[in-house]
Amino acid sequence: MPDLAILAVFIPTFFFVSITPGMCMTLAMTLGMSVGVRRTLWMMVGEVIGVALVAIAAVVGVASIMLNYPAVFQIFKWLGGAYLGYLGLKMYFAKEQISSENAPSTSTSRRGLMSQGFITAIANPKGWAFMISLLPPFISLAKPVTGQLFVLVGLIMLSEFACMLIYASGGKSLRMFLNRNDNIRWMNRIAGSLLICVGAWLAFL
Repeated sequence: MPDLAILAVFIPTFFFVSITPGMCMTLAMTLGMSVGVRRTLWMMVGEVIGVALVAIAAVVGVASIMLNYPAVFQIFKWLGGAYLGYLGLKMYFAKEQISSENAPSTSTSRRGLMSQGFITAIANPKGWAFMISLLPPFISLAKPVTGQLFVLVGLIMLSEFACMLIYASGGKSLRMFLNRNDNIRWMNRIAGSLLICVGAWLAFL
Protein backbone atom coordinates (compact mmCIF):
# COMPACT_ATOMS: atom_id res chain seq x y z
CA MET A 1 0.00 0.00 0.00
CA PRO A 2 1.30 3.52 -0.79
CA ASP A 3 2.52 5.73 2.05
CA LEU A 4 0.14 8.27 3.52
CA ALA A 5 2.40 11.07 2.29
CA ILE A 6 2.04 9.80 -1.27
CA LEU A 7 -1.72 9.45 -0.93
CA ALA A 8 -1.95 13.02 0.43
CA VAL A 9 -0.54 14.23 -2.89
CA PHE A 10 -2.12 11.60 -5.13
CA ILE A 11 -5.76 12.12 -4.10
CA PRO A 12 -6.03 15.90 -4.75
CA THR A 13 -3.91 15.58 -7.91
CA PHE A 14 -6.16 13.01 -9.56
CA PHE A 15 -9.32 14.65 -8.28
CA PHE A 16 -8.24 17.84 -10.04
CA VAL A 17 -7.52 15.85 -13.20
CA SER A 18 -10.94 14.17 -12.99
CA ILE A 19 -12.97 17.31 -12.28
CA THR A 20 -11.39 19.19 -15.20
CA PRO A 21 -13.92 19.43 -18.06
CA GLY A 22 -13.25 16.80 -20.70
CA MET A 23 -14.95 14.21 -22.85
CA CYS A 24 -16.06 11.93 -20.02
CA MET A 25 -17.36 14.77 -17.86
CA THR A 26 -19.17 16.33 -20.83
CA LEU A 27 -20.73 12.96 -21.61
CA ALA A 28 -21.87 12.63 -17.99
CA MET A 29 -23.47 16.08 -18.07
CA THR A 30 -25.13 15.37 -21.42
CA LEU A 31 -26.61 12.07 -20.28
CA GLY A 32 -27.63 13.55 -16.94
CA MET A 33 -29.59 16.13 -18.89
CA SER A 34 -31.11 13.69 -21.38
CA VAL A 35 -31.75 10.47 -19.45
CA GLY A 36 -31.29 11.47 -15.81
CA VAL A 37 -28.69 10.70 -13.18
CA ARG A 38 -29.96 7.20 -12.40
CA ARG A 39 -29.61 5.98 -15.99
CA THR A 40 -26.29 7.80 -16.35
CA LEU A 41 -24.88 5.60 -13.57
CA TRP A 42 -24.59 2.80 -16.15
CA MET A 43 -22.39 4.98 -18.35
CA MET A 44 -20.30 5.80 -15.28
CA VAL A 45 -19.75 2.10 -14.60
CA GLY A 46 -18.42 1.59 -18.13
CA GLU A 47 -16.27 4.71 -17.86
CA VAL A 48 -14.58 3.79 -14.58
CA ILE A 49 -13.87 0.28 -15.90
CA GLY A 50 -12.25 1.85 -18.97
CA VAL A 51 -10.26 4.27 -16.82
CA ALA A 52 -9.07 1.39 -14.64
CA LEU A 53 -7.84 -0.51 -17.71
CA VAL A 54 -6.04 2.57 -19.00
CA ALA A 55 -4.39 3.12 -15.61
CA ILE A 56 -3.23 -0.48 -15.35
CA ALA A 57 -1.98 -0.45 -18.93
CA ALA A 58 -0.03 2.74 -18.27
CA VAL A 59 1.82 1.08 -15.42
CA VAL A 60 2.50 -2.33 -16.98
CA GLY A 61 3.65 -0.84 -20.27
CA VAL A 62 0.87 -1.73 -22.71
CA ALA A 63 0.50 1.97 -23.43
CA SER A 64 3.91 1.99 -25.10
CA ILE A 65 2.72 -0.68 -27.53
CA MET A 66 -0.30 1.43 -28.47
CA LEU A 67 1.92 4.46 -28.95
CA ASN A 68 4.07 2.45 -31.37
CA TYR A 69 0.99 1.65 -33.47
CA PRO A 70 -0.84 4.99 -33.62
CA ALA A 71 -2.78 4.00 -36.76
CA VAL A 72 -4.69 1.30 -34.87
CA PHE A 73 -5.43 3.68 -32.02
CA GLN A 74 -6.56 6.36 -34.49
CA ILE A 75 -9.02 3.98 -36.16
CA PHE A 76 -10.48 3.05 -32.79
CA LYS A 77 -10.85 6.75 -31.95
CA TRP A 78 -12.69 7.41 -35.22
CA LEU A 79 -15.08 4.52 -34.68
CA GLY A 80 -15.81 5.61 -31.13
CA GLY A 81 -16.30 9.22 -32.19
CA ALA A 82 -18.62 8.20 -35.03
CA TYR A 83 -20.72 6.12 -32.64
CA LEU A 84 -21.15 9.00 -30.20
CA GLY A 85 -21.85 11.41 -33.05
CA TYR A 86 -24.57 9.08 -34.37
CA LEU A 87 -26.24 9.01 -30.95
CA GLY A 88 -25.98 12.80 -30.75
CA LEU A 89 -27.71 13.22 -34.11
CA LYS A 90 -30.57 10.95 -33.02
CA MET A 91 -30.93 12.96 -29.86
CA TYR A 92 -30.75 16.30 -31.72
CA PHE A 93 -33.60 15.43 -34.08
CA ALA A 94 -35.78 13.73 -31.48
CA LYS A 95 -39.24 15.31 -31.32
CA GLU A 96 -39.95 14.39 -27.73
CA GLN A 97 -38.08 14.34 -24.48
CA ILE A 98 -35.52 11.62 -24.17
CA SER A 99 -36.00 9.96 -20.80
CA SER A 100 -35.53 6.58 -19.23
CA GLU A 101 -39.11 5.70 -20.18
CA ASN A 102 -39.24 6.70 -23.84
CA ALA A 103 -35.62 6.97 -24.98
CA PRO A 104 -34.47 4.87 -27.92
CA SER A 105 -33.09 1.59 -26.63
CA THR A 106 -30.04 1.92 -28.90
CA SER A 107 -28.73 4.84 -26.87
CA THR A 108 -30.05 4.35 -23.36
CA SER A 109 -30.03 0.60 -22.79
CA ARG A 110 -27.76 -0.44 -19.96
CA ARG A 111 -25.33 -2.07 -22.35
CA GLY A 112 -25.39 0.94 -24.67
CA LEU A 113 -24.71 3.37 -21.85
CA MET A 114 -21.88 1.25 -20.48
CA SER A 115 -20.40 1.01 -23.98
CA GLN A 116 -20.49 4.79 -24.38
CA GLY A 117 -18.61 5.26 -21.13
CA PHE A 118 -16.11 2.49 -21.80
CA ILE A 119 -15.30 3.59 -25.35
CA THR A 120 -14.93 7.22 -24.33
CA ALA A 121 -12.55 6.30 -21.51
CA ILE A 122 -10.20 3.96 -23.35
CA ALA A 123 -10.11 5.99 -26.59
CA ASN A 124 -9.43 9.28 -24.82
CA PRO A 125 -5.84 10.42 -25.59
CA LYS A 126 -6.00 12.88 -22.69
CA GLY A 127 -6.71 10.01 -20.31
CA TRP A 128 -3.76 8.01 -21.61
CA ALA A 129 -1.47 11.03 -21.40
CA PHE A 130 -2.41 11.73 -17.80
CA MET A 131 -2.04 8.10 -16.73
CA ILE A 132 1.30 7.65 -18.48
CA SER A 133 2.77 10.85 -17.09
CA LEU A 134 1.17 11.07 -13.63
CA LEU A 135 0.53 7.56 -12.34
CA PRO A 136 3.94 5.79 -12.60
CA PRO A 137 5.75 8.35 -10.38
CA PHE A 138 3.43 7.39 -7.52
CA ILE A 139 4.48 3.72 -7.79
CA SER A 140 7.41 2.71 -5.59
CA LEU A 141 9.54 -0.15 -6.92
CA ALA A 142 10.70 -0.84 -3.37
CA LYS A 143 7.26 -2.23 -2.52
CA PRO A 144 5.00 -4.80 -4.22
CA VAL A 145 3.53 -3.09 -7.27
CA THR A 146 0.27 -5.06 -7.25
CA GLY A 147 -0.92 -3.77 -3.88
CA GLN A 148 -0.02 -0.17 -4.70
CA LEU A 149 -1.70 -0.35 -8.09
CA PHE A 150 -4.86 -1.81 -6.56
CA VAL A 151 -5.16 1.07 -4.09
CA LEU A 152 -4.27 3.84 -6.55
CA VAL A 153 -6.55 2.56 -9.33
CA GLY A 154 -9.37 2.20 -6.81
CA LEU A 155 -8.92 5.83 -5.76
CA ILE A 156 -8.85 6.94 -9.41
CA MET A 157 -12.12 5.08 -10.10
CA LEU A 158 -13.72 6.64 -7.02
CA SER A 159 -12.56 10.12 -8.04
CA GLU A 160 -13.85 9.68 -11.61
CA PHE A 161 -17.20 8.40 -10.41
CA ALA A 162 -17.66 11.26 -7.91
CA CYS A 163 -16.80 13.90 -10.51
CA MET A 164 -19.09 12.40 -13.14
CA LEU A 165 -21.88 12.34 -10.57
CA ILE A 166 -21.36 16.07 -10.03
CA TYR A 167 -21.53 16.75 -13.77
CA ALA A 168 -24.54 14.46 -14.27
CA SER A 169 -26.40 16.19 -11.44
CA GLY A 170 -25.73 19.52 -13.12
CA GLY A 171 -27.20 18.14 -16.34
CA LYS A 172 -30.29 16.96 -14.49
CA SER A 173 -30.78 20.44 -13.01
CA LEU A 174 -30.52 21.94 -16.48
CA ARG A 175 -33.11 19.46 -17.77
CA MET A 176 -35.53 20.39 -14.98
CA PHE A 177 -35.05 24.07 -15.78
CA LEU A 178 -35.77 23.55 -19.46
CA ASN A 179 -38.77 21.34 -18.78
CA ARG A 180 -40.44 24.09 -16.76
CA ASN A 181 -40.93 26.04 -19.96
CA ASP A 182 -41.66 22.96 -22.07
CA ASN A 183 -38.49 23.56 -24.05
CA ILE A 184 -38.09 19.85 -24.75
CA ARG A 185 -36.88 20.38 -28.29
CA TRP A 186 -34.21 22.79 -27.09
CA MET A 187 -33.11 20.31 -24.43
CA ASN A 188 -32.74 17.58 -27.04
CA ARG A 189 -30.78 19.88 -29.31
CA ILE A 190 -28.44 21.01 -26.55
CA ALA A 191 -27.84 17.44 -25.35
CA GLY A 192 -27.45 16.16 -28.91
CA SER A 193 -25.04 18.95 -29.83
CA LEU A 194 -22.91 18.25 -26.77
CA LEU A 195 -22.78 14.55 -27.60
CA ILE A 196 -21.81 15.33 -31.21
CA CYS A 197 -19.04 17.58 -29.87
CA VAL A 198 -17.81 14.79 -27.62
CA GLY A 199 -17.72 12.44 -30.60
CA ALA A 200 -15.81 14.96 -32.73
CA TRP A 201 -13.48 15.67 -29.84
CA LEU A 202 -12.80 11.96 -29.44
CA ALA A 203 -12.20 11.40 -33.17
CA PHE A 204 -9.98 14.37 -33.96
CA LEU A 205 -8.16 15.20 -30.72
